[in-house]
Amino acid sequence: MSVAKVTEITASSSVSFDDAVRVGLERADKTLNGIKGAWVQEMTVDYGGGEIKAYRVNMKVTFLLND
Repeated sequence: MSVAKVTEITASSSVSFDDAVRVGLERADKTLNGIKGAWVQEMTVDYGGGEIKAYRVNMKVTFLLND
């Protein structure tokens, strides 16, 4: 029987929302074992000087707990 846990993380990128998701999952993978997926809950941008400065995602990451 498997038991999973969900944790919420925020990640950002100066490139795109897709890149922010990738950055967040790659960082989470260094700490969490058994990541199974993520749900992007919110997407926002930092804007200034007539351009987008950063793309930010707030996501819930699901991972399996060790036995």
